[in-house]
Amino acid sequence: MKKNIIYILSFISKSIEFELVAKLLDRDKFNLSFILLHDKDSYMEEFLKQSGINTYRINYSGKKNVLSAISKIRKILKKEKADIVHCHLFDACFTGLVAAKSIGVRRRIHTRHNSTIHHAYHPGTVKYDRLINRLSTDIIAVSSVVKDVLVNLEGADASKISIIHHGFNMNDFDCVSNERREKILTKYNFGKDRPVVGVISRFIHWKGVQYIIPAFKKLLKEFPTAHLVLANAEGPYANEIEKLLATLPQGSFTKILFEEDVYALFKTFDLFVHTPIDKDSEAFGQVYVEAMASKVPSVVTLSGIANDYIKDNHNAAVVSFKDSDGMHLRMVELLNNKALRESIVITADREVREMFPIIEKIKKLEMLFSKGSR
Repeated sequence: MKKNIIYILSFISKSIEFELVAKLLDRDKFNLSFILLHDKDSYMEEFLKQSGINTYRINYSGKKNVLSAISKIRKILKKEKADIVHCHLFDACFTGLVAAKSIGVRRRIHTRHNSTIHHAYHPGTVKYDRLINRLSTDIIAVSSVVKDVLVNLEGADASKISIIHHGFNMNDFDCVSNERREKILTKYNFGKDRPVVGVISRFIHWKGVQYIIPAFKKLLKEFPTAHLVLANAEGPYANEIEKLLATLPQGSFTKILFEEDVYALFKTFDLFVHTPIDKDSEAFGQVYVEAMASKVPSVVTLSGIANDYIKDNHNAAVVSFKDSDGMHLRMVELLNNKALRESIVITADREVREMFPIIEKIKKLEMLFSKGSR
């Protein structure tokens, strides 16, 4: 008999990974529905409905909607005779798990997408993370770092936790045409001079962009025509980042708020840099994998999933946290050392394709969904 699985998501406008789950989950075993907590139309909702997937949207903008959302989720779960709820992101986890528990849904799963951010920046929220952990019969940690936070900082039951990495459709990285790449270069008017150093990171303190910009400024001494690209260039740390960007020569950098064709954007980079400020700020860090699958040599700090598989001079150039000088030196080294650069690219590409294929994630999800109740 098929199990009725209800995915509950909050504030997801577009997600390739959820689209792949919707496409690939075995429909001979599982009926799949989605509840979206959002205050506006989204590509995600349109995609799901066009794919023929049972989809509900609950108008939701924040705390003021919590009680009404719980009530509406309860009704949907009863209507769909939910066997399993699977919640993603904080608001969906809180409202969805409270609703599911209150009506006796026996399998209540949440995927933990953040690591220590609440502990470091929003300590008042940690009590709700602990409640979410208790309400869950199963918890998916996206990396070993997340599992450590759940167990050691929040006292979660380790027997509840499975590590299931994010999955990627590697074909998406292979089918980028020269036309798509050139379209990006023309759209943003960079790339005429090389090298291009790419950063895809919101302007948030723990992402460490504030250490990349001084490193790039030094790089300009050896490579005067280098160009810095900052994508997803907005966030709560923007004022500090803008002050640093003001120290760079005019025309030496490009800011991109959002680019839908991220696969083509990666193909415009000669180097990729991602340097969170400590080992557990990132829960996963999809850009580590995306850069490697795009065959772009990377300069990184070890945070999130990077702790599980990245090794210095093997599949990336690893630097210490908050070390602008080290970032500068490793960028120069990779740009000057063709043999090292090519070796890193080959190894990194092979390893991420072995470790993070979407089909492997789907298999692990299906195994978890097929388990009996606790």
